[in-house]
Amino acid sequence: MIATLLFTAFVVFMFLGVPIGAALGLAGAAAIALANQDAQWFGLLAVPQNFYAGLGKYPLLAIPMFVLVGSIFDRSGVALRLVNFAVAIVGRGPGMLPLVAISVAMFMGGISSSGPATAAAVGGVMIAAMSRAGYPAAFSASVVAAASSTDILIPPSIAFIVYSVLVSGAAVPALFAAGMFPGVLAGLALIIPAVWLSRRHRMGQNESSEPRPPFWRSLREASWGLLAPVVILGGMRMGWFTPTEAAVVAVFYGLFVGMVVHRTIGLRDLYEILREAGELSAVILIVVSLAGIFAFSLSTLGVIDPVTNAIVHSGLGEWGVMGCILVLLLIMGMFLDGISIMLIFVPLMMPILRHYQWDVVWFGTILVLCIAIGQFTPPMAVNLMVSSKIAQARMESTTRWVLWMVLAMTLATLLVVAFPQISLWLPAKLGY
Repeated sequence: MIATLLFTAFVVFMFLGVPIGAALGLAGAAAIALANQDAQWFGLLAVPQNFYAGLGKYPLLAIPMFVLVGSIFDRSGVALRLVNFAVAIVGRGPGMLPLVAISVAMFMGGISSSGPATAAAVGGVMIAAMSRAGYPAAFSASVVAAASSTDILIPPSIAFIVYSVLVSGAAVPALFAAGMFPGVLAGLALIIPAVWLSRRHRMGQNESSEPRPPFWRSLREASWGLLAPVVILGGMRMGWFTPTEAAVVAVFYGLFVGMVVHRTIGLRDLYEILREAGELSAVILIVVSLAGIFAFSLSTLGVIDPVTNAIVHSGLGEWGVMGCILVLLLIMGMFLDGISIMLIFVPLMMPILRHYQWDVVWFGTILVLCIAIGQFTPPMAVNLMVSSKIAQARMESTTRWVLWMVLAMTLATLLVVAFPQISLWLPAKLGY
């Protein structure tokens, strides 16, 4: 009865427009109070305890820093220089600008780890360039939004940090390594429909007339941006710093590039950068902490075991259950943000993982792939919202293009499901 109330209250709060974090916290607190009717006030002490416990985890310290890194590199001019370098490599022609947009967004994933930040940085440069070349605004917004979704797969990744906090045995370095090849695979999967659609619909007819940047000058200007993932990921691999410390190193590296090298960030810009990063970090961490109350309710009320038994004994078999999980995650990704999906569903999924003995790192990669697809699948597609605003295109007009990108990335996800070594080979090779 109380378990039913927990989920009913959460759904009702969501329909009333209550923010996701508050809905999780309020539903969890109500369930705790009803489960301790003999000593309600004593039972409610679990609410502040679990609110703090949701935040008191060392890996979460990296989240504000990586959010700040995204804001810094968004304003540093690195994206423009990377775009010029990519164009200098691949040249001009129909379909080349979408290829450049996806490649640069994937590379930015090794710096910022934030899909919306990359959509803003890359979209601010690429959408205008694609418009001059003759690409429709809706198509340009779709390509940038889909490309930016790969950022939560390619390390460093905020999504993997949150998953590591929720799942024991899933170390952050192992998750970072596991996301590398699936992230690249997702990017390559997006390139195929982007280039094919460009040529099939004869987009970008003016692209060939645009000048090609000189290679060596472009390389020199992009070199500081190209070194950023080497510094961040290389330092972690060499053991110089932990993933959390790497986030701090990335902040100071980005400030050095923006303020000293490119001089695109001034002292007056720091306040706005810090304010923007602080607001976004606060939202993420508050949702995480309030979800701790909801997760405590799930575990203490005995909700998880009956749900797990119902799924396991449904007669679908191991791969049938995996198929249902994928469909559920893809649908939830259309309406919820990635952090909320993890906080709600990971506690429910863990007994199923243990029953089928699925590798927690492999499952984490699949989970993040599904979340990445949700970032550009309407109606609640955060990346698509950002890129559509930059392109000044209605989100409804992007649907005919976005669906091709969703299909391509879904196929990439199915490949990772069918061949776990795509995600597990690199962590094993690196000894994680």
